[in-house]
Amino acid sequence: MRPELGAYSLLTALWLLHCCSCGWSERTSGMAKGETKEQELMSHERVKRGWVWNQFFVVEEYTGTEPLYVGKIHTDSDEGEGNIKYTISGEGAGTIFIIDELTGDIHATERLDREEQSYYTLRAQARDRLTNHLLESESEFVIKVQDINDSEPKFLEGPYIGSVAELSQMGTSVMKVTAWDADDPTYGSSARVVYSVLDGESFFTVDRQTGLIRTAVADLDRETQDRYELVVMATDMAGQMGGLSGSTTVTIVITDVNDNPPRFPQKMYQFSVSEGAAVGTPVGRVIATDADMGGNTDMSYLIKDEEGGELFKVTTDGDTQEAVITIKKPLDFESKRTHNVVVEAVNKHVDPRFLELGSFRDQTIVRVSVTDADEPPVFLPAEGAIMEVQEDARLGALVGTATAKDPDKENAPVRFSIDRSTDQEQIFHIDPVSGAITLGKILDRETAGWHNITVTAVEADNVSQISHSSVSIRILDVNDNPPELARPYEASICEDIKPGQLIHTISVVDRDEPQSGQRFSFTLAPDATNNRHFTLWDVKDNTVGIRTQRSGFNRHEQNVYLLPILVVDTGPPALSSTGTLTIHVCDCDPEGAIQSCNATAYVISTSLSPGALIALLVCMLILIVLVLLILTLKRHRKGQRMSEDEEDMRDNVIKYNDEGGGEQDTQAYDMSALRNLYDFPENKSGSSESGPDLHALPQWIQGRVSGDGGAADFSLFKGYIRKKVEQADADLSVPPYDSFQTYAFEGTSSPALSLSSIHTLSTTSEQDFSYLSDWGPRFRQLAGYYAPGHPEEEGS
Repeated sequence: MRPELGAYSLLTALWLLHCCSCGWSERTSGMAKGETKEQELMSHERVKRGWVWNQFFVVEEYTGTEPLYVGKIHTDSDEGEGNIKYTISGEGAGTIFIIDELTGDIHATERLDREEQSYYTLRAQARDRLTNHLLESESEFVIKVQDINDSEPKFLEGPYIGSVAELSQMGTSVMKVTAWDADDPTYGSSARVVYSVLDGESFFTVDRQTGLIRTAVADLDRETQDRYELVVMATDMAGQMGGLSGSTTVTIVITDVNDNPPRFPQKMYQFSVSEGAAVGTPVGRVIATDADMGGNTDMSYLIKDEEGGELFKVTTDGDTQEAVITIKKPLDFESKRTHNVVVEAVNKHVDPRFLELGSFRDQTIVRVSVTDADEPPVFLPAEGAIMEVQEDARLGALVGTATAKDPDKENAPVRFSIDRSTDQEQIFHIDPVSGAITLGKILDRETAGWHNITVTAVEADNVSQISHSSVSIRILDVNDNPPELARPYEASICEDIKPGQLIHTISVVDRDEPQSGQRFSFTLAPDATNNRHFTLWDVKDNTVGIRTQRSGFNRHEQNVYLLPILVVDTGPPALSSTGTLTIHVCDCDPEGAIQSCNATAYVISTSLSPGALIALLVCMLILIVLVLLILTLKRHRKGQRMSEDEEDMRDNVIKYNDEGGGEQDTQAYDMSALRNLYDFPENKSGSSESGPDLHALPQWIQGRVSGDGGAADFSLFKGYIRKKVEQADADLSVPPYDSFQTYAFEGTSSPALSLSSIHTLSTTSEQDFSYLSDWGPRFRQLAGYYAPGHPEEEGS
């Protein structure tokens, strides 16, 4: 027996002794975990027979050359005669574990690893060697793999990356690392891990038991070193001698805090700009640097000195964090050639924890040199001039003088002109050299009280240098318009009005506007000085009231009074005009309400309001429309009666080549003769010598054809008709429907008899006109003339 297996053999022996001392009746305590209740009952019934077995142990990582003895299974029915065969089944049976069929000894044939599988469950059988029948029920047992310290700790989540803010206090937690040991934590110290720092212990420490990393110093500075690489080691066996270890790398990033102020690399910057640069033109850019990063570098700029703040403006470029200096007001080389601007940079986000480190701002001087440029003339005053002139000033009178000069040191001469788009009527002229503005037309303040013109000034030797200025010219008023009544005034009074009663108030307008204000005086005109009916009362606000001077007016004696009023302004010179107030005497009721005024009633009766005129016109239009409708209806009815008497010949005209007949004679000829243009068909029933069908020809031709026995010659008529048809087809003026065409061509030697009334009564006429009575009422009278032998038809 191998030395390392002696202990296990002893345990087996001790277990067998324990089983024997307890009695076979209580063997259920030694049965496998998977044993069924039936097996348990069987073990109770068989008091003197049962399994002898154990939970076996085998050490892992066995490196011997021989199979490793695990243990032995045995039944008390085995008397050593070799009749029983022991077999096993389950995990690893036959491959990892083998059993001696005769003795029941179990051996492990392979090297086991507890970290891969910590135990194996098998079942044991005892069979009759001859019949192979089970002698006992199967029993389950376990083979456990005994652990040894063969696995080193591993950092499954490594390598690690953590962070901590710069200038953090000593002992600030950074992060935690964890190592895992695959050995059995319940057996010995193989899985007990402790931590330590191999590299970087000057700046960081790690808790031996928990693996928590902390800062070891308080002056970590990101600007000096922004990351640290640590090597953390984990050792099992609680760090004792012989323990296994594993390590990982921990990267600790130092994050930034705002602990650095902005700094300008230079204490002075110099730029130059032309005096002609427009407002808003960039002069230059400066930038302050900040050792911090991210949002801690955000800064703003401002101008500290008052003079620089008036002429220049500074803004911050959000992308580059640069200070952009631009022109705020126009620069003047002749006034000042150099400007020193103090620019200050300030951190936007200041951390109050680090205020004791110093001020988080810095300043620099930006020197701006103004270069000379050829500038356009400058008007004085720059905002534009205001001039005044009397409205009665004569042509050519001086209005004022526009002043402009060249601001450059050369002081070039200036030439003036008026922008005619602002003075299209050319009311003003300007002297190109002196700038004197004179009148070109007579002024009228009442038409235009102000004139706004634009004066242009250019350098005489450089016309590209041009400037403009507005000139406002005020037209001063002259009293040249007399005062007038605001409108024609009329008043009405009762016959029994009392003396001194105010009957009307009159106001006055004056187109003039004297600087001292309007003031008017009112008197009765000289032709009304003897008036004893009415008086004037000055109301003191440029209005006058009219009062009665007596009572007892009689509208039958005089119903209208015309009161002329003289209005005079204050001038100078004083102007006046006379207005007339019309006063009507009216009949009033006892309460003083006007009932009627003769003059007023007469005026009202002779004049119509616009509404009355419109109503009158509408009535007249309605009457005219009614008359037109009546006439139209009468004419329409008359036309209907005429259409009943006369038929429309346009639709009933029948074209034929026969004289005689009438409009409704449709049986005296054959229409096919006209449609075929006299191409008579041959007689199919008779011989070719019988000639054309006589019924298709007119009656006067039938006799010729039947008498002569030959065909008639229609070529003359056919040519004539064809010519007329072509002319009618080409004529665009003919109506679009069939029309009756009348021709005066009868050909030569016509056999038709005359229809003259001279021969009408001849009894030798061969023509029968009795059919005319069938043509309608109008032909019945004609039929009576041609057929005197039928008086009954004439009477009809």
